[in-house]
Amino acid sequence: MHNGTQGSRIAGFSRLCRSDRVASLVARAGLADAEAAELLNGPLSFEAADHVIENAIGVLGLPLGVGLNFLINGRDRLVPMAIEEPSVVAAASYAARLAREAGGFIADADPACMIGQIHLLSVPDLPAARQRLESASPRLLQAADAVHPNLVRRGGGARAIELRELKGTSCGPVLVVHLVVDVGDAMGANIVNTMVEAIAPEVTALSGGEARLCILSNLADRRLARASVRLPFEILPACGLDGGEVAQRVVEAWALAAADPYRAATHNKGVMNGIDAVALATGNDWRGIEAGAHAWAARNGNYGPLTTWAVEEDTLRGAIELPLAVATVGGHLELNPRARLSLRVLGAESARDLAAVMAAVGLGQNLAALRALVTEGIQRGHMALHARGLALRARTGS
Repeated sequence: MHNGTQGSRIAGFSRLCRSDRVASLVARAGLADAEAAELLNGPLSFEAADHVIENAIGVLGLPLGVGLNFLINGRDRLVPMAIEEPSVVAAASYAARLAREAGGFIADADPACMIGQIHLLSVPDLPAARQRLESASPRLLQAADAVHPNLVRRGGGARAIELRELKGTSCGPVLVVHLVVDVGDAMGANIVNTMVEAIAPEVTALSGGEARLCILSNLADRRLARASVRLPFEILPACGLDGGEVAQRVVEAWALAAADPYRAATHNKGVMNGIDAVALATGNDWRGIEAGAHAWAARNGNYGPLTTWAVEEDTLRGAIELPLAVATVGGHLELNPRARLSLRVLGAESARDLAAVMAAVGLGQNLAALRALVTEGIQRGHMALHARGLALRARTGS
């Protein structure tokens, strides 16, 4: 899939009527007529929703927008974003425009390896159990792969058995078996859960303990995505401040998040505004992404920011790294035409490609928030857009 043949910079996009916005996307993303019509139709049908969850009674709508101006690894990207909060899409597009002037974002992502956990309690001899499990690792990996032969044929599959000991728990010493699985372009929850449940009986027999929990971990620290950007001072002036002053204030704002978990939580919420919006638009599990991101932010024992900002000579440098377990296949994507269409608009070539884009969007969102905070204040643009919603409510009497 490919998009961006005419670029992601669309002047005056917000002033176009809806049909003209869709026509512009069709031209740039290479959408078919049926796909364009899908954007103008209603959201997920009730029939599909009734197959996705239990006790369905309707379908909840969220605004679906598009982040513009993104240049990532030299490629223009139109970024679908689903969110109810005003100013997020505009802020992301503005940050992307700044980054574009400096060559855009650089981003990448690791292979899609997920961790499945088997927690073993009441293991009588931990050293001996470890030795037996390590010796049996090849056989256990083979047994895990046998559960999903199609995954193996596609180049994925079980990669490693790893062992950890938890000594200070209220239920006594615990031996944790990690099964590391390359899940390809899937998120991987169902794949990994099936594999660990399949090998749990043999793992239990080898350890002499009792298997309590067999489930994946949402701390997907083998599946990291990262992005970076360099912004020369000359493109950063704002509100009477020169670019160097703005850059220094952004770094100070980051330093406060690094020192204060109360500030870090809000700092990271701004990052996740962008990442979650792309996750929702593309049918991904934003709750799992949030859980992994915040666990990663606290990996060193103190909760801190997901991004880093620094001044290097006459340049502001930003970077982000976090777990992003996302999918372009599987799950309920086949039941959700709007999510599939969002992936088409984005031109997502793989789960790794999608994760890299999401990391860049998160970094851009953070840049926009910090820049606003240290210059004009966060409320000016946010409340201007919020007022539009209030005006609509007054007109409709809702």
